[in-house]
Amino acid sequence: MRGTLLANRRGIQRFRQIAITAVKSSNIKFLLFCCIALTLVMAATRASDFMGWTNPSDSLDQFLPPGKGYAIVMNTWKRYDLLKQSISHYSSCPGLESIHIVWSEPNPPSDSLSKFLNHVIESKTKGMKKVELSFDINTEDSLNNRFKEIPGLKTDAVFSIDDDVIFPCSSVEFAFKVWQSAPDAMVGFVPRAHWVDKTVGTYSMVLSKAAFFHKKYLRMYTNEMPVSIKAFVTKNRNCEDIAMSFLVANATGAPPIWVKGKRSILL
Repeated sequence: MRGTLLANRRGIQRFRQIAITAVKSSNIKFLLFCCIALTLVMAATRASDFMGWTNPSDSLDQFLPPGKGYAIVMNTWKRYDLLKQSISHYSSCPGLESIHIVWSEPNPPSDSLSKFLNHVIESKTKGMKKVELSFDINTEDSLNNRFKEIPGLKTDAVFSIDDDVIFPCSSVEFAFKVWQSAPDAMVGFVPRAHWVDKTVGTYSMVLSKAAFFHKKYLRMYTNEMPVSIKAFVTKNRNCEDIAMSFLVANATGAPPIWVKGKRSILL
């Protein structure tokens, strides 16, 4: 009888141990499930940011500290009305710190043009911040000029844009936020594919006519781009954007990031 009771007690204790272990295991599994679920949610949110599916209206609503914003590098050629419209538009973007106009015309910019653009910038910013304007004068007419290194550039971020392309400031600020999360990547609005097979249906580059990239790539393009490629760009007046895209891809070993935005073409 005593042996039976002892056996029953041992059985009950064993059952309790099994039950406690099962509860602990269940709790651990539940915690693991929560961790995995949270990780997946965060990854999905991060992926959507990179691919441009989140709402771009959630943009910077305050001016950034000096050096933490971005510089616009704008290529232009004898289209002064378009240049004025573009400068007027982008001057009101919150993250903008400086504008560098790539000037490759035979004659320097007129005083009247310079005064007009400075007045536009001042009126758009309403004295709340200082946006520097400069003309980067070039003696040679070449599309390579748009990627020349800019001495003394204060921001790491460069927004390369053509003078006839307009994106809302909310889209630009959103793309800037994406770039901040991946500063070595090229983040742009205009995707292209170099695949021979057009059925692949994806993109492999973004064009520099509307793209963010780190200022170090201006130095690399100026000093490390093969002479033969730059000669081809100068001769054919084309493909400088493809050359820059490949330079960034070669340096990072990573693909570019395409963000979506509503584009307007100035006429």
